[in-house]
Amino acid sequence: MSNSEAKSGFLDKIFSILGRASDPEREKKRQLKELNKQLRKHKYKFYRPKQEEALSALAKFFYEIYSIVGPAKLLLDHAEASVVLKTIIIENTLTEKQLEMRASFEDSEIRAAVEESGGNVKFVTDSLKSDLVNFFSIFDTSRVQSINTTFNLMSIFLDFITFDYYFFLRKFDSRFPENDFMYNPRFEDINGEYIVEDLKDFLVLIPYLELDSPWDNLLDVLSAYKGTDIMNRKDWQKLLRKIRDVRQSKVLELMVKVLDKDPGFTYKVQRPSKRIVEDYLNKLKSQVELSIHKILKEQRNGKIDSLAKKIFGTNAVSRMKYYTEKANLAFAKKMLGGYIYIAPMNYLKAFLVDFCKKDIREISDILLIRGKWTTNISSQQLSEAFYGLMATSEELITFDENLSEEGDRGALINKLVKRRDADKSNITLLRKELKEVNNEALRLINVTGNHLVSIAKSFKLVYEDYQKKPHELITNWKEIEGLIDGGVVPRMTEIYKKCYYFVQLLQFYNKQSKK
Repeated sequence: MSNSEAKSGFLDKIFSILGRASDPEREKKRQLKELNKQLRKHKYKFYRPKQEEALSALAKFFYEIYSIVGPAKLLLDHAEASVVLKTIIIENTLTEKQLEMRASFEDSEIRAAVEESGGNVKFVTDSLKSDLVNFFSIFDTSRVQSINTTFNLMSIFLDFITFDYYFFLRKFDSRFPENDFMYNPRFEDINGEYIVEDLKDFLVLIPYLELDSPWDNLLDVLSAYKGTDIMNRKDWQKLLRKIRDVRQSKVLELMVKVLDKDPGFTYKVQRPSKRIVEDYLNKLKSQVELSIHKILKEQRNGKIDSLAKKIFGTNAVSRMKYYTEKANLAFAKKMLGGYIYIAPMNYLKAFLVDFCKKDIREISDILLIRGKWTTNISSQQLSEAFYGLMATSEELITFDENLSEEGDRGALINKLVKRRDADKSNITLLRKELKEVNNEALRLINVTGNHLVSIAKSFKLVYEDYQKKPHELITNWKEIEGLIDGGVVPRMTEIYKKCYYFVQLLQFYNKQSKK
């Protein structure tokens, strides 16, 4: 060959390369031709390039997967969302002693501890705080990493087994039944376009199905969750090796490229990286706090009920006409708290009307009008407390009546309740009115408590004077004895006790207002 011919051949090659570079479509066809050539020679005969057909061998590969993971899919429906499963993954790493510590945080165990301590919630709470710190310290970096690895492996596993194998296989066998793992399939070759999107979905599921992952740990957890083995572990290991080989051969990726006519096809996969330990520990702490809160509330309600029964003979006391739970229904529809001192206001009205205006008034009138006091200071203290209590009783009645539809405040509140929620200024006004009403209710509760404390102190002084010889506070006890039905000691003792119990009762609600 002459030099001129050699140069000409070399230039032709250069021009050919340059021509392909300047013609993307031509280059794409060349690449697809090369990919089809690779598929023709590929050891996995999943595709016939000339007819663009997906072959039955591909269906058999997917059926092998389906026959192993299909039963597990049925057992693990909605598993990833299961709080129980997350708990098992975490607690499966704990020793028997650590599990005993964990059990001590259950509501039933906390209640048993409170009962054993004689109802000393503070003691139990302090002990639980210390135990929680010790339990939290169990979860060091290594344990947390192991737990999160198992959980994320579970996500990979569940995504893989929940792939719609039935939908995929039915394209190769129109009679293929769902969840019948004894069926003998009759797969046929089909147009590759029918399964290209399925292959794309499948490709992103298999990169992290690694042989050296802690599969035994995961399968132990899933078995504990369902109470039975979910699959044959040897079959699973065999399947993993097969999937690894198919993945490394890139046969599925090649098929997508030629079927989509996209030689540059790639897919992105992101390894799951969820963390579940912190959420577990936070929920455990909240669970313990909730149990303590419920026990304290039950104790509080129990004490309130006990005091109410001592005072009224029952804990079911209803006296208010308009400051009621019934009225709160309208406020609840607007997401407002409404009247918050209904129980103490019912107790207050019952005590003032049923007891103060009868027993306390009767004894106070006798002592103040008929009693001969050696000093005006003592009688004046009783007088001021008694008449203050009577005035508060009238205020309470006026307060309740004013909340009726005919009352000034009740009419305004009713008007605001009936307005549309879209008006934000209306909600603001209603919230302001309710706050003022509740503040007034609390004021009446506190004022009554103060008056009752003063009356109880005065009655105690009078009672002690009655027991003395000679008397120092009232000089005509003989005359007063004849005026008090039932005797001085029983009547004075009853009044003092009820005042004492009622002040205790009101203090529960005063503490509530300060929280």
